[in-house]
Amino acid sequence: MTRQATLKIPRPTDGDLAPPAAGADRFVPGPGAHRRLRDAFGRFATGVSIVTTNSAIGPLGMTANSFSSLSMDPPLVLWAPARKSRRFAAFTEAPHFAIHILAHDQRAMALHFATQGHDFAGFDTVESVTGVPLLAGCLSIFECTLEAVHVGGDHAIVVGRVQVVQTAEGAPLVFGSGRFGGFDPHLVDTHRPR
Repeated sequence: MTRQATLKIPRPTDGDLAPPAAGADRFVPGPGAHRRLRDAFGRFATGVSIVTTNSAIGPLGMTANSFSSLSMDPPLVLWAPARKSRRFAAFTEAPHFAIHILAHDQRAMALHFATQGHDFAGFDTVESVTGVPLLAGCLSIFECTLEAVHVGGDHAIVVGRVQVVQTAEGAPLVFGSGRFGGFDPHLVDTHRPR
């Protein structure tokens, strides 16, 4: 077992901070500042995904905006379910799962799986060879095997090894500052990095 050194870094207080820029909010994260921290995190717009698996109680789905690619070789992705979720154990212990990247017109699906993890009624699905439900109409689907689970504070970081990819053209569903929206590539720089 590897032993990690613990650094003792003095924790600043709000009184230690330089004045904020005009119109900005500057604070030290901690008790009493959770809403402000959540709002600050929410300034980073993300795509929206749904993670699905087959569990002991049947198929499950969960909306997540914590998805990220991690590695090309080997092909790895990650996402981070909240420890307080009733679906946490099912997803962190699942040997197989799929991550679906939602299209701009799949807001209702995102809202549904944010609260109703076991109800797939009304959504077109097929079953993968590993028994994981795959949702139709998504921009990309990454079928994964569980690679690792790491502690991440009040969340876990679930790393999956991508086994199969399905992808289609379309505009993504975007989430930022607590709202769903879209992305118009015609409004931004068209230079594509290589």
